[in-house]
Amino acid sequence: MIRWRDPRVPPAAAAAAGAAIFAVVLLTGSPAPVTGAIAGALAALVAASSLLIASVRQAAVPRPTAMGARWMGGGVVIWAAGVALGSVAESFVVSFADLFMLVGTVVTAGGALIAADRRFPARVALRHITDAYLCTASLFLIGWVVALRHVYADAADPAAFTLVMLPPLIALLVTCAVVPSVLTSKSSSWLLALAGVAALGTMTVAGLAGAVARLLDAEPQLWAVMLAPVAFLLLAAIPWGPRLRALGRPAIAPVIALVPLAMVAVAACTLLAHQAGGRAGPPITGVVVVAVSVVLLLLVRLFAVSAANVRLRGLVKLGERQLRELAESTGDVVFICDYEGVVREIGAGVEVTYGYPQKELVGGSIFDYIHPEDVPGIRVAMRAMTIEAGQYGEENAAPGACLIACRVRAADGTWRPTESVATRHAGGDDLMLVTTRDISDEEALRNQVAHLTFHDGITGLPNRAYFEERTREVLSGRTAGNVAVIFLDLDGFTSVNDSVGHASGDYLLGQAARRLRGAVGADDTLARWGGDEFAVLVETGGEAQLAVDLAERLVGAVSQEPFRVADRDVALTASVGVAFAEDDVPAGDLMRNADVAMARSKELGGRRVEVFAAQMHADVVRRLELAADLQRALIEQQFAIEYQPVVDLATSRVTAVEALVRWWRGSVFVPPEQFLGPAEDTGLIVPLSEWILRESCREVAAWRASSWDIGLSLNLSARQIMAPRFVETVEEALTESGLPAASLTLEVIEEMLVEDAEETIKRLSELRALGVRLAIDDFGTGYASLAFLRQLPVDMIKIDPSFVSGLGKDDTLTLLTRTIVRLGHDLGLIVVAEGIERPEQLDLLKRMGCTRGQGFLVARPMAARGVDSLMRTSLTV
Repeated sequence: MIRWRDPRVPPAAAAAAGAAIFAVVLLTGSPAPVTGAIAGALAALVAASSLLIASVRQAAVPRPTAMGARWMGGGVVIWAAGVALGSVAESFVVSFADLFMLVGTVVTAGGALIAADRRFPARVALRHITDAYLCTASLFLIGWVVALRHVYADAADPAAFTLVMLPPLIALLVTCAVVPSVLTSKSSSWLLALAGVAALGTMTVAGLAGAVARLLDAEPQLWAVMLAPVAFLLLAAIPWGPRLRALGRPAIAPVIALVPLAMVAVAACTLLAHQAGGRAGPPITGVVVVAVSVVLLLLVRLFAVSAANVRLRGLVKLGERQLRELAESTGDVVFICDYEGVVREIGAGVEVTYGYPQKELVGGSIFDYIHPEDVPGIRVAMRAMTIEAGQYGEENAAPGACLIACRVRAADGTWRPTESVATRHAGGDDLMLVTTRDISDEEALRNQVAHLTFHDGITGLPNRAYFEERTREVLSGRTAGNVAVIFLDLDGFTSVNDSVGHASGDYLLGQAARRLRGAVGADDTLARWGGDEFAVLVETGGEAQLAVDLAERLVGAVSQEPFRVADRDVALTASVGVAFAEDDVPAGDLMRNADVAMARSKELGGRRVEVFAAQMHADVVRRLELAADLQRALIEQQFAIEYQPVVDLATSRVTAVEALVRWWRGSVFVPPEQFLGPAEDTGLIVPLSEWILRESCREVAAWRASSWDIGLSLNLSARQIMAPRFVETVEEALTESGLPAASLTLEVIEEMLVEDAEETIKRLSELRALGVRLAIDDFGTGYASLAFLRQLPVDMIKIDPSFVSGLGKDDTLTLLTRTIVRLGHDLGLIVVAEGIERPEQLDLLKRMGCTRGQGFLVARPMAARGVDSLMRTSLTV
C-alpha cells in the first residue's frame, strides 16, 4: 500500500494548485519557453512541497518511500531551475541550464529507484545499463530515420548537432535504465515510483523538444513544454490520492527483458527500410558509431547469455548428480522410467539394496519385480500422472509427487516392502524420476510396536487392551451364556516382590504365565490383566461347567508345586472369579463381574473359585457408597467416642479406659465391623484414628487433672502405623493434651506384626522410646506371638474374647487361658482379659491370677459423661 493521507491537507489541494498555475500562465500571454518555465517552476515547487510535507508529517511512511519522495522533489526543482535559467539567459551550445536539467533528471531517477526499493549487485546493474543503452540507441536510430535526419539537414549549425542532442539523450538513457526496475518492483510505494518515471519521461521529452528547437533556431511547441508541469502536479497529488495496491508483478520481468532486443529489431528494420527506399548519401559519423555500438553490444550480450546458459546447464547436471548421490547415500534407489514402466536409467544402489546388476534392469519393466497384487494400483497412479501432464502440458503441469507403497522382489526371492516417490522428470517427455526406499526395517519395527501395544513385555501374553478388544469382539457375535470370563490373582505375590525383588517377581510371573498357558485350551484367550492378575476368555458353547472346570485347573496349575525363584522355593495359591455373559451385558460389565468374583474369592481366604452372583456386585456398590459416606461423616464430624473401662479384677478399681469409635449415620447406628474395614481399605482410617487419638487424649488428660490416675488404650490399624508422620502425630497429641506418655497404651493385633514386620517393629520401637506403652491385642489368635514378644518391648497382652468365652465350658480353652496368664506373669507383663460377660468367667480369671479385665459384665462402653459420672460417684465398678 502506498497511501499517505493527512487529514490536515485536503485531497483537492494539488488540483487547486494546478488550476491556479495554468490560469496564471494563460493570462500572461508570454512566449512558449517563458510560459513553460513559469509553469514548470510553479509545478515543481508544488510537487516538492507536497512530497516533503508528506514524508515529514506521516510517521507511518516507510523510510525508502520518504527518501524517494525527497529525492524526487529535489530533482524536479533542480530541473525546473534549469528550464527557467535557459529561458532567460543567452546560452552556448551546452549551457549551465542544460547541466541543471541533466542533474535534475538524474536526481529524480534516483528518487524513483529509492521509492521502488530496488538494489542490484554490480553484474545486474551492468546488464541494466547495457539494456538501457540498447533502448536509447534504438530510439535514437528510429528517431533519426523519422525526423532527426531532417533536423540535422536543416540545422543552422550542423556541427553542433551532437553536443546539443547529448544532454537529452543522456536523460533518455537514465529513463530507460529506471523504467524496468520500477515496473517490476513490489514495493508499497510502487505508485509513487511510477509517477516519478512519468515525470522522467516528460522531462526527457521536454529536453528533446528544446534541443530540436535550438538546432532549428525556433521556439518549442507549447504542448512539449507543458508536459513536465502536468507530470509534476500528478507527482504532487500521489501522496494524497486514494489507496491503491502495487501493481508490479514478477511475471512481467521476462517481457521487460525482451524489450531492448525488440527495440533493436525495430531500429534495424527502420534503417533497412530507409536504406532500401532512400537515396544514397554520405554516411553520418555519429549514426554509424551508434549502429556499430549496438551491434557490438548485442554480440557481447549474446556471448554473456551463452556463457550463462552453459554455466546453468553445468549447475543443473551437478545438482542432479548430487541429488542422486545424496539419495543413494541414504540407501534409496533412484531410477528414471517412462509411463509404461520401462526403466531408462537406474542408480548403482539397486545392486546393494536388492542384489540386481544395473544392466539387468535397464530396458526392462518395473512391473516384473513388483508384487502382482500391487500392480493395478501403481498403474492407476501412473495413468493419473499421465493425464495431469497431458491436461496442463509438460511445461505447465503441476510438479506434484506421487507416493507409492508396494512390495518389490529382491534377487534372493524375498518380497520387501518399499515406499517410492514418483515425479515428472524434467529431462524429457513422458519420463518419471522415481526414488525407492526399502522399509523392511521400519515395517519390522512397526510390527514390533504393534505387538508390544497389545502384548505384555514380561509374560509375552496379550495385555489388557487386547483382552478388552477381544472380549467386545467375541460378545458381538455370540449369544448369552456361551461366553465366560475368568479372573485370576496370585495370592501372596506382593511378599515375593518385597522379599526377593521385582526382577525375581517378574521371573515368577513368566513361570506362572507358562503354567496357565498350558492349562487353557487353544481357542481360549489368556492375557495378563496387570500386576499379578490374569484373565481368560472362554467360549463355553452353552456349558457353564466347562468354565468352572477350567478355573479349577488354573488354581491347581498355580498351587501344584512351588515356583523356583532366586534359589528358593516360593509357594503361591490363586484366587479365581468366574462370570458368565448374560443378555445385553456389555463387555466392560462382564469383566467387572469376574473381577468382583475374584475379589470375593480373595476375601474368603484364596485358593478357591467363586462364580459371580448379583449379590456380589451389590456388596461392592454398598461398600463404595459406605466409603463415600465415611468421608462425608469425617468432614461433618458424625463420629463419637465411647470409653470401656478396664478394671483391676482384685479391687474392681478402674485403671484405664479403651477408646472405641461409634458412628451414627443420621439416626441409624452403624456397627464398627461394617465401616472399619472400608475405612482401612480407602485409607480414611488414618485421619479417623488421628481424630480419635487427639480427642481421647484430651478427655483422659482432663480426668487425670481431677486427681484420677487413669490410663488410655487405643487400637492401631496397619495403615495408621505406616502413615508417614505416625510417630510425630502421637507425640503432638500427647503434647497438646498434656497426657503423660506412660498413660497411653497402643494396641496392635498379631497380623500387623507379621506383615512388613521390620518396618512395623521399627515404628513401634520409636513409640516405645517416647514412653508410650504397647499391648498385643487378641493374643493367642495369630501365628507369631511368642517370636515377637522377644523382639518387641511389649508391656501388656490382652487375651482374645474367644478364649474367655470358653471358660468353665471348654477345658481346652480354660487350659490355654491359664497358660497365657502364666506366660504373661513369667514375662513380667500385664495380662488383660477381654469379653468378660459371665460371673463364672470373672471368678476363674481371678483364681488364675489375671490382674485386669474388661467386658459387659465389668462395665459396658459409655460416653464421656458416663465416665465423668463414674469418676464423681465411685472409682470402682
